[in-house]
Amino acid sequence: MPVEPVPLRPNQPRSFYRDSGAIARFRRTAPDGDGYRPEDWVASTTPRFAQAPAGLTTLPDGTRLADAVAADPGAWLGPEHTAAYGADTALLVKLLDAGQRLPLHSHPDRGFARAHLGSAHGKTEAWFVVDAAPGAEIRMGFTRDVTADELADWVGRGDTEALHGAVHRVPVAAGDALLCPAGLPHAIGAGVLLVELQEPTDFSVLLEWEGYAIDGAAEGHLGLGFDRALAAVDRAGVDGAALARLRGPGAGAAPGGSVLPPEAGSSFRAELYRGGPTAALDLGFSVLVVLDGAGTLGHERGRPLAVSAGQTVLIPYAAGHTELSGPVSALRCRPPAPGTAG
Repeated sequence: MPVEPVPLRPNQPRSFYRDSGAIARFRRTAPDGDGYRPEDWVASTTPRFAQAPAGLTTLPDGTRLADAVAADPGAWLGPEHTAAYGADTALLVKLLDAGQRLPLHSHPDRGFARAHLGSAHGKTEAWFVVDAAPGAEIRMGFTRDVTADELADWVGRGDTEALHGAVHRVPVAAGDALLCPAGLPHAIGAGVLLVELQEPTDFSVLLEWEGYAIDGAAEGHLGLGFDRALAAVDRAGVDGAALARLRGPGAGAAPGGSVLPPEAGSSFRAELYRGGPTAALDLGFSVLVVLDGAGTLGHERGRPLAVSAGQTVLIPYAAGHTELSGPVSALRCRPPAPGTAG
């Protein structure tokens, strides 16, 4: 039975877009050197789409986390969580290093995923920006209503100029936090390092792929064909006020408070903790990403764990109440509270 917090090693499956080495610098580890390892899948029980077991986290003892949770969900997740979600962690956390702008893409919502992909989860996601180059941006949401025929034409012809001319450019800086509801087209810009919270799937519909190491015409539609897959894209225009509502308090959150807007709570939770001198973390399964400083993570089941910037720590329910001490700050990533997921 898991009883203590578990420090996790990097878990960086190869991807189709480039990294900048920012994850290795943040984690203070040796870079992979491949140049195509832009994502660290943290405490992942979710495999890459059609590429299992890529993406799955292996614990220090060699056991896959997915197998460990399935064997003892109560200890890992707690009775309230398992009553609501079973042995499903209901969460995927990543570190993401955009060494180049990601292609414009979208993720299906729960209704589409249930109907066409056999999944209870879609892929709403959110971002907490750890670092960003000057002028960094995220592109998200159409500036006007786009017809189904327009979108299909742009994608079919590879008209990236039309696609990007029809989406908002949202400036971002370190400490910003944004919610990206399923369906919303988006692309994280180059020079951004962030913590990404997601529903636990790897469902993406590509709207462009030229210049990326992927055959988007074959792999960009989830095996559904673009005629069906593009129905997962939210083509409604969003205005500045709607985009503003997707921003959370970010680094300005109160100690222990949510960095995300309230609407995120049905998909996941993200709380910012600052140790100095001690911050109590309530009971529950979570993933801790240490952002800055160094300190200790105390718990009910053993000796405190030393933590420092760049570490990721998996906290099982059975570890009991925990506390973060010292001049350290961390983002605590959690599944939705039982009963809040749609």
